[in-house]
Amino acid sequence: MIRLETDKTCEIIKTDRGDISISYTKDEDMCYAVIQNNYKHVYGMGEKFDYIDQKGHTCINRVEEKFCDQGDKTYCSIPFFFTDSGWGIFVETDCVTSFEFGKDIRLTFSIGASLFLFQGEPLNIIKEFNNYIGPITTPPGYAFGPWVSANRWNSQKDVEEVVTNLENYDFPATVLVLEAWSDEATFYIWNGAKYNEKTGKEPFKYEDFDFSESKYWDDPRQMVADLKEKGIHTVLWQIPVYKKMEEGISNLQNEMDEKYAIDNRLCLYKKDDSPYRIPEGNWFAGSLVPDFSNPNTKDVWFSKRQYLLDMGISGFKTDGGEFIYDDLVVSCDNRTGKELKNAYCQEYTRTYYDYLGKENVLFSRAGYTGVQRTPILWAGDHQSTYKELKNVYTAAISAACSGIIFWGFDIGGFAGPLPSADLYLKSTQFACFCPVMQWHSEPDGGQFKEILKGAEGNNERSPWNIARFYGKPELLDEIRKWHKLRMKLIPYINREARKAADKGIPLMRTLFMENPADEKAYEYEDEYYFGDDLLVAPLLEKNINSRKLYLPKGKWIGMFSKNLYEGGSVVSSDNEEYPVFIRQGADFDIDRE
Repeated sequence: MIRLETDKTCEIIKTDRGDISISYTKDEDMCYAVIQNNYKHVYGMGEKFDYIDQKGHTCINRVEEKFCDQGDKTYCSIPFFFTDSGWGIFVETDCVTSFEFGKDIRLTFSIGASLFLFQGEPLNIIKEFNNYIGPITTPPGYAFGPWVSANRWNSQKDVEEVVTNLENYDFPATVLVLEAWSDEATFYIWNGAKYNEKTGKEPFKYEDFDFSESKYWDDPRQMVADLKEKGIHTVLWQIPVYKKMEEGISNLQNEMDEKYAIDNRLCLYKKDDSPYRIPEGNWFAGSLVPDFSNPNTKDVWFSKRQYLLDMGISGFKTDGGEFIYDDLVVSCDNRTGKELKNAYCQEYTRTYYDYLGKENVLFSRAGYTGVQRTPILWAGDHQSTYKELKNVYTAAISAACSGIIFWGFDIGGFAGPLPSADLYLKSTQFACFCPVMQWHSEPDGGQFKEILKGAEGNNERSPWNIARFYGKPELLDEIRKWHKLRMKLIPYINREARKAADKGIPLMRTLFMENPADEKAYEYEDEYYFGDDLLVAPLLEKNINSRKLYLPKGKWIGMFSKNLYEGGSVVSSDNEEYPVFIRQGADFDIDRE
């Protein structure tokens, strides 16, 4: 790793594969770098939904919330890239930066940013970058089993029905996510509970809540314990706001929390010394945003949530965080909105991750530099279309190229009309060979139903609901097979996950990462290694059952057919139930796993 000297007007970096020429110019606020080097491909920049290879495109390094069809926007941006010509660059800054990947590479970044150049093959560059960011911890083993989730579940009856269906239809699950569990005011109190309000950071205990008259939850602590007895860990949804309540709705605990936050400066402020509120037209408009750079905020925030861990909750789904829309925002540690635009979401998730500890799980949508160290990232909101499935695949690989090791998405898409049976199956198959396998869905009818017509009725993306909707009971047998396979894969995934985290390399590695000297590897972006021993060529097109794919040099065994294939050639998967191949000689046996 070389720290570049941006105070110079020009510098030449000599490498085994040619010189890299970098020239710099500056104005009052910004620095401009032009990098001249012969390169064909460029990868990274965070979780990108538009392209894996960004050659010929401009990337704006900015964290943004965008509901479905993200295009060039992303929830998770990282100012890091590498090229096929043996080098990469990390711009160490929290401010928005611009990367133009034309014949020359043009960077625009704030004065004061540091640039670091890495050299070597792709995996070595990613490893060195991740080592600079810091050590990466592997999620607990249960995180690698099937996850089940639906925004529509808002009661103990719903949870019991889900568990009954899992058992009746013989589907395994290791994580159950509850999004609509809370009062939608504090986001730390179970909906329907009676209690005496508490000021400041005075903590709640489970015994403070009376559920005798709740129409939602009878005894959530016992429910969580019963789930864990069945091997299912409970994860609860979170959002970083002191919520502005809807017109005509009030909640005294919410009002007390907001007042305490303002009086004690636990929320973000503006330079004019007024509390910052999320502007109109955005998610949670009017709400205050907690300032997690303030140690007092952390103490108070988690004093209210500790009882959730005490009752057996296994982690949090930390949604949102893309809430900084004003450069005049200022935090306790004196960062401004220009920096917090990107950095806030990572401060938020890191605070939760540090609080939870390694035995629990974090599942986050937004991220920035350092997201590698707060696993797991999920790909956010997508419609149930083949186009979006391809977008999600692009996100998986670009995230991996940016050093992100643990990643997942919503099987079949989160939003809009239910996925077709074929799309649901293909999404399930792909997810079976991703770090996290989860199905999830938006509320019934759709929270954006005015945009997405036809999303009426039960939106749950459970296998049984999809089979019921299409009148295809046989689909359950097919989907169940992949969930059962996932359970068999857990020991392998856990082993490979630990190796990947220790090395600082992604668990999903597209062909050119492992075979940088093979020109064919760059052509077939839609294939990847899953750990050291498996190669996956997912089916992402409508109504196809096989495809052409490229097998790198060596010998490969079809996971399902046991057929032997000679690498270094393009082959068809016609004889495979699904295109997954085992490296010959690998210590892998699916029956043993």
